[in-house]
Amino acid sequence: MKKTLFLSPPSFDGFDGGAGARYQAKREITSYWFPTWLAQPAALVSGSKVMDAAPHQQTMDDVLAIANDYELFILHTSTPTLKNDIQCAEAIKAKNPHAQIGLIGAHVAILPAETLNQGPVIDFVCRNEFDYTCLDLAQGKPWADIKGLSWRDASGAIRHNPERELIHDWDSMPSVLPVYHRDLDIEKYFIGYLLHPYVSFYTGRGCPAKCTFCLWPQTIGGHAYRTKSPAAVIREMEVGKELFGRRVREWMFDDDTFTIDKPRAVEIAKGMKKLKLTWSCNARAHLDYETLRQLRDNGLRLLLVGFESGNQQILNRAKKGLVLDTAREFMRNCRKLGIRVHGTFMIGLPIETQETIEETIRFAEEIDPFSIQVSIAAPYPGTELYKQATANGWIDSSALQLSGNGIQVSTLRYDHLSPDEIEDAVERMYRRFYFRHRPILRFLREMATDRQMLVRRLREGGEFFGYLRERKQIARARQAQVQAGA
Repeated sequence: MKKTLFLSPPSFDGFDGGAGARYQAKREITSYWFPTWLAQPAALVSGSKVMDAAPHQQTMDDVLAIANDYELFILHTSTPTLKNDIQCAEAIKAKNPHAQIGLIGAHVAILPAETLNQGPVIDFVCRNEFDYTCLDLAQGKPWADIKGLSWRDASGAIRHNPERELIHDWDSMPSVLPVYHRDLDIEKYFIGYLLHPYVSFYTGRGCPAKCTFCLWPQTIGGHAYRTKSPAAVIREMEVGKELFGRRVREWMFDDDTFTIDKPRAVEIAKGMKKLKLTWSCNARAHLDYETLRQLRDNGLRLLLVGFESGNQQILNRAKKGLVLDTAREFMRNCRKLGIRVHGTFMIGLPIETQETIEETIRFAEEIDPFSIQVSIAAPYPGTELYKQATANGWIDSSALQLSGNGIQVSTLRYDHLSPDEIEDAVERMYRRFYFRHRPILRFLREMATDRQMLVRRLREGGEFFGYLRERKQIARARQAQVQAGA
């Protein structure tokens, strides 16, 4: 077995683009997801190590300090960080010329040849669902025989091996929790709406929804939800409880839509109750009252739900599969049951206008989830939204690049809505939602009853206003560039 390092490279300060990240940008407050996409193949490769640089404040010097200790380097990359990650690979190769270095992630799954051409230092990329591809590499199998691999041969030519089939026997997949315990400091991971410290991981992959903007189902996970059995999940939670004890205050099932199989979700919930564990998960706003009640009665604290827009036409075009009145009923039921909801919204989807933005802001105020996240629509390669954007000329030449400090900027531009207007709407929505008496009272009550939450919310408040200031600076700099060009 080759000595293998699974690396999420150093990047922008506060950038949440690691292997498990759902939101590849610097966020409004300190936020880091666990690197599940790296930890899963690491769990298969004995003797390997996961290095998640950003949450642990590790620099390139820290990476280079151990570069000679490993033979195989597998780096997670994303569209916004590809240039940065290739530079990281170049530095590793300069320190350890014999190192074999490759990339995993949604970007390389869709653009393997383009990635290898852009980074001559990269020896290979793993396409699609790459866990067993990584294992084959670590075991030293001939590269020509490894499914799902695109690689550079001795002559420098790029070769693409046959596709690797998706994993269906998820019960046979080892748990990532021992990898977390061995290689990560769980105190370093924060999500604003989850209790701290928390742990997030997947119990399966794939999502049957067809949202045009959603990256993972269209690039790696597919649209069939492939899962571990409830018994296997409960055994995994028993391991987690034994490893971490009472340190973990909340367990987050990060599956794209954990609740799509309601009987399975309820059975797992009952196991969580027996273990006396508090938990949260992703969900769609279609859950009925009785299912919500059963989940609540068995330890569910919070649901992460994508509402995206308050305009039905936008939702329909994005294939969200959500009716606004259904979302309203869902929120009424959650409120009755005392289930917290973190709602995610998106500005800048096709046919967005100033009027539809206003509808979304009013809709968020009306349904009033406990907290919200407002993202800018990003047309990542491999998604239907990307195809629409390129076909219609909505995407500019610097597509999908972040600002110099890791803050997401709009790469979509419409005749009737500019990138500046899209970005301004993000700040406007945050201010309109949070500067109301109900959210303010919610946070004040929370802070008054939990000292840890008091300290945390004060820190997050400072970070939030700092984030808004940075956004304004980006807007001013762009306006200055436009004026200079004129």
